[in-house]
Amino acid sequence: MSQFEFDIVVIGSGPAGQKAAVQGSKAGKHVAMVERDKVVGGHCVHRGTIPSKTLRQNAIRISELKKHSELFSFNVRDDIAMTSLIKNLGEVISSHDAYINDQLERNDICYIHGRARFVDNHTLAITNPRGEVREITSADIIIATGSYPRTLDHVLTDHENIYDSDSILSMVYLPKSLVVLGGGVIGCEYASIFLALGVEVTIIDRYPRPLGFLDSDLTQKFVQSFEASGGKFLGDTEVVAAEWNGIDEVITTLNNGEEIRSEKLLSASGRVANIKGLNIEVVGISLSDSGIIPVDDSCRTVVDNIYAAGDVIGPPSLASTSMEQGRRASRASLGLDLVEMTDTLPMGIYSIPEISAVGLSEEQAIKKYGEVIVGHAPFEEIARGQISGIQDGMLKLVADASGRKLLGVHIVGEGATELIHIGQMGLIYGATIDSFVENIFNFPTLAETYRVAALNIVGRRP
Repeated sequence: MSQFEFDIVVIGSGPAGQKAAVQGSKAGKHVAMVERDKVVGGHCVHRGTIPSKTLRQNAIRISELKKHSELFSFNVRDDIAMTSLIKNLGEVISSHDAYINDQLERNDICYIHGRARFVDNHTLAITNPRGEVREITSADIIIATGSYPRTLDHVLTDHENIYDSDSILSMVYLPKSLVVLGGGVIGCEYASIFLALGVEVTIIDRYPRPLGFLDSDLTQKFVQSFEASGGKFLGDTEVVAAEWNGIDEVITTLNNGEEIRSEKLLSASGRVANIKGLNIEVVGISLSDSGIIPVDDSCRTVVDNIYAAGDVIGPPSLASTSMEQGRRASRASLGLDLVEMTDTLPMGIYSIPEISAVGLSEEQAIKKYGEVIVGHAPFEEIARGQISGIQDGMLKLVADASGRKLLGVHIVGEGATELIHIGQMGLIYGATIDSFVENIFNFPTLAETYRVAALNIVGRRP
């Protein structure tokens, strides 16, 4: 063993931290993982991805039951508790916790429960729950501490009436009305989930359309679906203040003087790197103007032996990409070969309906290539869409001006986050538009939309 106690110490046990630690251990190194919470998994498992997707799945079940009310009698109680809507969450999290702990044990990763603080670039002071402090040393250190909700001075979050994305699921009862501030991923996911549960929902965003980084056809379809289900989207709108009136309502004041009253409010204004208490300044690391830790292509910070991965280094802030960043950081620290990280990353948004995309949007493709041809395949024209009642959806292919080279795939509709991987593999391995025409898809499936959209492009070729 070297002069250091460990070869790699990973701070944080979320998706990035887990993969970083396992990769280091698989390479035969002595690895430690430091986690301040009493359970492993990070925000992804306990406050974010898994809890919100569990609620979403139950919201879809309830929505489906409502659609088929002619078959049986079904009503959601007015006083239904949130715990009833995510009653299987404990089982899901417990199962995932068991898997992660087993993975750490199988890979002989030293798990340390405590708060980490940099002493120097090789030394961390760890404070355990009893307040006792010990120092550990490591040749390399990987920061994978995730993120926390951004706070706004004019939105008085109290976590009882005005929530952030970490506290929203602590709500005791399902509210009758909810205002969501922010049209980003988190805002749109929760807004559409609560709408499906029968809550009156209004999204307020300062931009003209939500999810502005996506292809405009997808966002247009999402807004149409959201408003057709009874939701309301207010774009190009600034919020001046939002506060609880002390009695029974949250009052949201807009820049035009209008007041919107709701029972509850969710502030979903993005997230910032969680470096609280880490004392990164002592080793010469500082956050960028956008509030993230700057890293190079190998996830190395400005300090040679310190790496960062996951939400702390900013977008796309997806669990899937965080896992790869963690693995990449670990391999880089060990001097192992690194292939170029693909930019063909699928974006998955678990709103209702789902949204997923990979490659260039139509707007991006036009900017890069000048002219493009696009093909659409509405789900309502596909047999599986009719059979499953998944008609509020669409698949869009973006091709070059010749109508032969695939540039991007964009899907909105239930099943989009699964369906996107066909397009992802097509982009990675150079599938042409004709590839989707000349090959056979199972019938009836939503995958047929690839062939329909491809045929749409072939019919428009010059």
